Amino acid sequence: MYQWRKFEFFEEKYAAKCAIPEDDDVDVTVKNEDKKIECCSSGRGKVVTGFDDGTVCLFDRGLKFNYAFQPHSSSVLFLQQLKQRNFLVTIGEDEQLTPQQSALCLKVFDLDKMQSEGSSTSSPDCVGILRIFTNQFPEAKITSFLVLEEVPPILLIAIGLDNGSIYCIKGDIARERITRFKLQVENHSDKTLSSITGLGFRVDGQSLQLFAVTPSSVSLFSLHDQPPRRQTLDQIGCGVNSVAMSDRSELIIGRPEAVYFYEVDGRGPCWAFEGEKKLLGWFRGYLLCVIADQRTGKHTFNIYDLKNRLIAHSVSVKEVSHMLYEWGNIILIMTDKSALCIGEKDMESKLDMLFKKNLYTVAINLVQTQQADAAATSEVLRKYADHLYSKQDYDEAMAQYIHTIGHLEPSYVIQKFLDAQRIYNLTNYLEKLHEKGLASKDHTTLLLNCYTKLKDVEKLNLFIKSEDSIGELKFDVETAIRVCRAANYHEHAMYVAKKAGRHEWYLKILLEDLGRYEEALEYISSLEPSQAGMTIKEYGKILIEHKPLETIQILIRLCTEDGDKRGHSNGVYVSMLPSPVDFLSIFVHHPQSLMDFLEKYTNKVKDSPAQVEIHNTLLELYISNELNFPSISQVNEGGDYLNVASAKTVNLSAQSNGTISDNKSSEEEKNRLKRREKGLRLLKSAWPPEMEHPLYDVDLAIILCEMNAFKDGLLYLYEKMKLYKEVIACYMQAHDHEGLIACCKRLGDSVKGGDPSLWADLLKYFGELGEDCSKEVKEVLTYIERDDILPPIIVLQTLSRNPCLTLSVIKDYIARKLEQESKMIEEDRQAIEKYQEDTLAMRKEIQDLRTNARIFQLSKCTTCTFTLDLPAVHFMCMHSFHLRCLGDNEKECPECAPEYRSVLEMKRNLEQNSKDQDRFFQQVKNSKDGFSVIAEYFGKGIISKTSNGSTSSLRSGSASSNSGF
Repeated sequence: MYQWRKFEFFEEKYAAKCAIPEDDDVDVTVKNEDKKIECCSSGRGKVVTGFDDGTVCLFDRGLKFNYAFQPHSSSVLFLQQLKQRNFLVTIGEDEQLTPQQSALCLKVFDLDKMQSEGSSTSSPDCVGILRIFTNQFPEAKITSFLVLEEVPPILLIAIGLDNGSIYCIKGDIARERITRFKLQVENHSDKTLSSITGLGFRVDGQSLQLFAVTPSSVSLFSLHDQPPRRQTLDQIGCGVNSVAMSDRSELIIGRPEAVYFYEVDGRGPCWAFEGEKKLLGWFRGYLLCVIADQRTGKHTFNIYDLKNRLIAHSVSVKEVSHMLYEWGNIILIMTDKSALCIGEKDMESKLDMLFKKNLYTVAINLVQTQQADAAATSEVLRKYADHLYSKQDYDEAMAQYIHTIGHLEPSYVIQKFLDAQRIYNLTNYLEKLHEKGLASKDHTTLLLNCYTKLKDVEKLNLFIKSEDSIGELKFDVETAIRVCRAANYHEHAMYVAKKAGRHEWYLKILLEDLGRYEEALEYISSLEPSQAGMTIKEYGKILIEHKPLETIQILIRLCTEDGDKRGHSNGVYVSMLPSPVDFLSIFVHHPQSLMDFLEKYTNKVKDSPAQVEIHNTLLELYISNELNFPSISQVNEGGDYLNVASAKTVNLSAQSNGTISDNKSSEEEKNRLKRREKGLRLLKSAWPPEMEHPLYDVDLAIILCEMNAFKDGLLYLYEKMKLYKEVIACYMQAHDHEGLIACCKRLGDSVKGGDPSLWADLLKYFGELGEDCSKEVKEVLTYIERDDILPPIIVLQTLSRNPCLTLSVIKDYIARKLEQESKMIEEDRQAIEKYQEDTLAMRKEIQDLRTNARIFQLSKCTTCTFTLDLPAVHFMCMHSFHLRCLGDNEKECPECAPEYRSVLEMKRNLEQNSKDQDRFFQQVKNSKDGFSVIAEYFGKGIISKTSNGSTSSLRSGSASSNSGF
């Protein structure tokens, strides 16, 4: 023990030594110097002392006297200040009432309640008085006393006697609800060796135990057992005041040769501190000893730090009678009633003291045992590491720096070890930094660079491929991949990327660094569909260039759910799958592969939501003269196809200026024709007869056909859109007369829903052709004559523009038309003569009715055919009737009235139709001869002469009708 270092971690407080004040008012008959301190206690911010005259004094912080009172009349032997409640328990001598009763009694005072005892004095309220000795518990000398506060108001009081017995009192003393029981240690023949010199309670959960010490033994009573069970821990003991309890509920006893610690299972560690132990105590993890030197008789007060094996304080003192702990200080009370207050220095002061002596290990142990915060511990470790670094002990310095991880800035350490000779130490530090998950991207980069420079593949494998490194994110994945790639450790970079799920990095290494395309395709196939789609979008161009067939297979699986499970699936599910349109960009330099991909997709999926876009793309691939990536069809919806198409046309024309079109190989021509066939099939299949609109963009298809001179496709589209004039325009542009006439036969038949006006356009075309086309004109005239499409005069005017046509071409047509017209004129002339004769007859009859008398000669009634008798009615139409046969209708002839009404109804309808202009013009438009319709309207009197206003016109019409009638 002499090797233990001594330090001054404690210092004297309150002006070094303080004398305890004495109260002269307690008993004036007793002088102050005659008073003797019998017992002391502390707690709840005060120190309590008991004197031999029955007085108790209370002191505040700094040992300032507060007040005193006299709980016992004779002497205060023991007292204890409770911690949970402000109660004071005392044992003292009072006046003996009878010889049979003992003078010793136990009292409990409530220090929060004061009661006045006179005009100027007051004392605490005594809440309980208890006689210690009874008939069942005979009187003996009390040698030790201890109170345990259980659940308030329950107290457990243990009183040790000189005969080896322990009287225990448990309960609420204030209400006198108590139980008593007795404990007995081993009897010894020598009574002095059986005296109870010390007691100590140990509470462990529900377990309650009591240590009992005699000069010859150490015993343990288990109070939770009934009856309490005794266990002898040791056959040696100690004297009075040499017993204490540690903060871990260990019993401590002091003997001249050593200090012993006891657990519940027996003796524990032993510390060989020589000298007689006058007093023993425990304070904040320190062992306190007042040791008497047998040679010199001097007393020394030592404070031992057992964990760090050092003496925290040592001072020579007078004879000490009591040792207390209050206000964070150690209070030593001497026999001469002086006091020495010793307090612990703050951690900073202690560390400064150690740093000055370069005792860093002691400082580290000190902060760890004192449970200082991590920042303070780290600062001590840093100073120690700096000290070692200055001594060039780099390995040990790094070991200390590693302990500071999490508190010390890593750059502070890294900067010190950046030298190439210290790369091993730096690597070690960076590894620990990553293990604790505190490394940044720069730290990862530096560590991997260290591995690569050292060419330490084993450590690199351990760092990269450890089971928990990536799972706990102990390094930045992207940084690790980047550094490994730069150092050509591709396998390590791939391992990190794969384990971290960074598929884009894994594929980038495979494709760009290693060129392992098949492995890349296998990896993509193993991914989730969404991830596989994203990776193909990014690296599809490289894969299509080197492995087109395999890449297309993967795309088909992605877009069609493994391909073999698809057919005509519902549209809702199809819309959830990736669309082929999303992958078009990867085929930018490989249009043939794009065509193959889209063809395979359309063969498997018939109801894709992107059908229109796919068909547009395929059409551009099929119809284009040269197989290039489609650019026109990739314009967004609503885009200007014409602008893109015109730009592409200019570009193609510019290219064609420098090359000869005839240089195309026969193979390319075959491919072009084959693509054209596919394009025409797609145009037809994607526009079924039952659909109003096709499954592609019609405008785009027309532009593509026109740009690439795809006549068949253009004719099909125009015909489907009923643009018949554009159809024949195509034939006209190609001078295909035979096809032109065949087209008009098919599309110009009104019976089949065609447009007869096509023949007129065809005739105009031949009239303006400027070459001999007599055969074709004769055929056209046949159909014009059959359907009476044009008047002969228009035919003549149209054909007269062609100087190559002779009169013989239309001779027969004109002859037939003239004959037909002559016949019609003759028929019209005969009809006119008939109408004129009828008109003259009517006028003569009207004149006769106006001027001559009418003789009625009928002798029978027209209705009933009986002989007329009066009263009879005769009508101007020469019909006669009985008045009774007419009934109420005597103003018109029943025989002629229906015919007359029909005439009036017809006249009314004609007048109504004269106001319906839309019907008139519709009849003129639909008629082959519009003039005949107008003439018919004039003939029926529907169209009257022009007048100043509509009203006068109506009136004149009405008058003329009346007069006509």
